Amino acid sequence: MTEYWYNVNTHEVEEDALSDWTQLIGPYKTREEAEHALDKVKARNEAWEKGDED
Repeated sequence: MTEYWYNVNTHEVEEDALSDWTQLIGPYKTREEAEHALDKVKARNEAWEKGDED
């Protein structure tokens, strides 16, 4: 099964983790999910920060 990864340096989606793991976010099941990796990271960070305010 193909896995998709988002490369934070190149801002591109990779199939099957071609780069060093320190540059990647994933794995994701679809290319579309990987393309939106930074959106997911941003949402998680905002939720975490909101939790710190409580």
